Amino acid sequence: MIRGIRPLLSGSTYSGMLFAFCGAVASLPLLPLAMLPALAWPAAPYGAKMIMTLLVWAVLIGAVGMGRTVRRALIAFARRLLRVPLPDPVAARRSASSPGTDRWRTSLWLLLHVALGWTGALGSGVLVLAGLTLPLGADAGVSLFGRSVRVTGGWSWVVALGCVVLAAAVCAVVTNVLRGSAPRLLGPSSAERLALAAERELLLAERNRLAHELHDSIGHTLTATTIQAAVAGEVLSADPVAARAALRSIEESARAALEDLDYVLGVLREEEAGMAPARTLADLPELLDRLRHAGAVVEPELSGEPAQVQGTLSRAAYRILQEGLTNALRHGAGGPIEVRLAAAPDVLELSVVNRTGAGTGAGRGAFPTSGHGLTGLAERVRLLHGEFEAGPDGPRHWRLTVRLPVRSSA
Repeated sequence: MIRGIRPLLSGSTYSGMLFAFCGAVASLPLLPLAMLPALAWPAAPYGAKMIMTLLVWAVLIGAVGMGRTVRRALIAFARRLLRVPLPDPVAARRSASSPGTDRWRTSLWLLLHVALGWTGALGSGVLVLAGLTLPLGADAGVSLFGRSVRVTGGWSWVVALGCVVLAAAVCAVVTNVLRGSAPRLLGPSSAERLALAAERELLLAERNRLAHELHDSIGHTLTATTIQAAVAGEVLSADPVAARAALRSIEESARAALEDLDYVLGVLREEEAGMAPARTLADLPELLDRLRHAGAVVEPELSGEPAQVQGTLSRAAYRILQEGLTNALRHGAGGPIEVRLAAAPDVLELSVVNRTGAGTGAGRGAFPTSGHGLTGLAERVRLLHGEFEAGPDGPRHWRLTVRLPVRSSA
């Protein structure tokens, strides 16, 4: 019983009915235009004039629903008054098989909206008027379409209350029909759902890329600064110049990491993140210098024309070398780190080779990691249609080798 009358007591029912009333009132300016064909045909029967007026009225209302701004406005009002979670319409390419489908659905919705608005307004209006009139006395009554209803005695108040309840029920029915139809007629079409899915896919891909950027940048910085701080502590008394150089390198590494962090957070906040561009191969000499300040011996071998590598490929190559060098610092056993970069017209080859085994440097146990570094590198290379290899190179060395096609990634 309580569940049955709950919609009659809900505020959303009457806000939805207000939405329906607004549709009925908004259609009134089109009524004089709809009457023009009937007025131009004075000899037609009255019934034919009424049917003609209603048909022209419906056509005009449907034509109004063809506008894109009308659909946006209807979606906004339906969200507000019907409490229906409708997404904003998105730009989607029309297919040749179903052009203008969204506009036709909007026209159908507008016709339904106006029809239910007038039905609810007339039905609830008559019932409320009856509920107010019947209790006035024995001579009071309601006449509609040639029929009269009169109630005398104490039953008039009961019937009046019933009329008010029925008026509320009409409001509830109209609101529920509109609320149930809104997702079908105002909700996203198949093309819009595909566009929304594509947008979500691009967003997830961008966030995945940013996660790789943070992992590579922050992970490298923390590894390098930890080693540089240890070097500075060891030589602070014996070699103050080297200690100051290590501290200065820590400052530069931290500043670069903060710039990368500001850039990524700016993108996540959907703001213009212009504080720091993405790192490219042009920043590779600075990366190697920071490693040397950390006490590492780096032996680079650059061939070809790395400066001609641009865009996504240059950014990915920098991050791949950064991750490989970071792993060499974390898990290597000291000794020189060989870095090779060969830029050919059709392929870009990268490799990092370092010694393994127990050593005095940063051993595997000194830097616990999540183990996602090589997995992230393999995924990055796969997205660029490249080749990835990582593993032992003889009994005492570890090799990371990557081959990236230039043309397919440009």
